[in-house]
Amino acid sequence: MNFLKKYQHTWIIPIYGIFYLWAFQYLEQRNVKPHIIHMKLDDLIPFCEYFIVPYFLWFAYIAVTVIYFSFINKSKQEYYHLVFSLAVGMTTFLVVSYFYPNGQDLRPHLEGNSVFIQLVRYLYHIDTPTNILPSIHVFNSVACCIAVLKHKDFIHEKLVKISTFVLTILIILATVLLKQHTLVDVAAAFALNAICYQMFYNPHPARAKQPIRAFIK
Repeated sequence: MNFLKKYQHTWIIPIYGIFYLWAFQYLEQRNVKPHIIHMKLDDLIPFCEYFIVPYFLWFAYIAVTVIYFSFINKSKQEYYHLVFSLAVGMTTFLVVSYFYPNGQDLRPHLEGNSVFIQLVRYLYHIDTPTNILPSIHVFNSVACCIAVLKHKDFIHEKLVKISTFVLTILIILATVLLKQHTLVDVAAAFALNAICYQMFYNPHPARAKQPIRAFIK
């Protein structure tokens, strides 16, 4: 009971997670014609199967960051900054995908049987080239990176922050080098990150003292 009381602020994560997975599954399975997003600049970006490694590391990166700020970090305000940023970005993605069905046609024909190519084939099999705007891989990575860079209580602060920043860059590069996203998706994710940063990390002076409490109320 003490554990549940101590971490009652984390209830929003599983509840929202269930909602998000259900909504995403619905968007993936509905029968609508997507608007193809394609820029000429996208064709100039080469395909590189080796970036499948940081692309899949994204799942562990997001999970570890959320777990740290939920159960280890002592600042609930930093926790709320992160989870509200993620919630706003992911909900915006769902709304955009619902009202503006979208997709891309960048995926190449895969040749060879290296472990990296096989992993890309698996990715292409489980993830359709639809509902890509904005890129959640990019948005969540940047949101977690911001939370880590703003945090000051790591044991090896400089090492953690540099590693997080490098991993975030590699994940962002992976989204376009694996032909999972267009540059439009990446730019939209950055724009959404900028909005969330202003909402939660750089509030209006009138709300600067208690931004999260005011938001919850």
